[in-house]
Amino acid sequence: MRLRWFFPFAVLLPLRLFAADNAVKPRVATITINPSEVITLHLRPEFESTIHMPEEITSVILGSPGSFKAEHNEGEPEYVYVKPITKEAAESNLLIATKSGLHVTLELMSDGIGASGSEMPVDFLIEYRTSRSFMITGSASAEHAMVEPTGIASSSTQSRTPAAAKPLSAVDEEYELQIRVNAPGWTKWEGKQIETSLGDIRQWSNQTVISFSILNTSDQPVEVVPPQIQISGRALKKKREGKSLTADQLLIREYRLSTTRIDAGARADGVVVFDRPNFKQSTEKLFLQIAQADQVDRPILIRLPFTPPIAGGAR
Repeated sequence: MRLRWFFPFAVLLPLRLFAADNAVKPRVATITINPSEVITLHLRPEFESTIHMPEEITSVILGSPGSFKAEHNEGEPEYVYVKPITKEAAESNLLIATKSGLHVTLELMSDGIGASGSEMPVDFLIEYRTSRSFMITGSASAEHAMVEPTGIASSSTQSRTPAAAKPLSAVDEEYELQIRVNAPGWTKWEGKQIETSLGDIRQWSNQTVISFSILNTSDQPVEVVPPQIQISGRALKKKREGKSLTADQLLIREYRLSTTRIDAGARADGVVVFDRPNFKQSTEKLFLQIAQADQVDRPILIRLPFTPPIAGGAR
């Protein structure tokens, strides 16, 4: 009789320990919208995460549709549902824009099905809220941006130092320089309501920074989505069909964009920072991708040099 009870117990005990080791740590966070910050969203296969924006969402762009799935529908205009669709470890980016021009950038990270839940929490719900000022030029980390609803600082506890007295970051300096360009050289694009101008292109260590401007030449307002960086021309070998070319999105570390809604005859200025690959194939090319919100499947691709000038001085 003792052996009968001991055998099931010996089998079930490792299973219970395995379940405990793989238990997830769900996390719910409230984040103040800051267009200059990239928030990391920790995901895990077989779990779905929810992103709640403070207003109606107009566009959702996913960097790697083969590794993640992002769902948004008109019945729930303020919500986006994200989950990994591969059991392997994966990483990508997600861009979300709202009706009034707010936009957020998230870095999606999944450790895969075999990762231990005790090592990294899983973000079940990210609740975004608006800040007092739309343009935020601070350099606070994403961890500092995550706060509980009860942790909202009152105006009496905030710094009273004038904004003009605070030193600008390197990205803010590039952004301010691009705004001051009076007459950029505009490039027209067939079938588009906007024209583009490429500004300063510099290399900061292993990162590349690009300044650009967008001009609405139509008589109607135009909405654009946050910029992306595309590397295309990678050849995939196939046995009988020859070769095919693919395009991938590179992870954007930081960007500025003065507005996503451009009125007729108005202009928007921006800066984007991304990690450039250390090498590429001879067939591959880098592009700055600019797209109108109503034509995300037909973006403007602006050719970029793979080796830009190195910025002088420490950045």
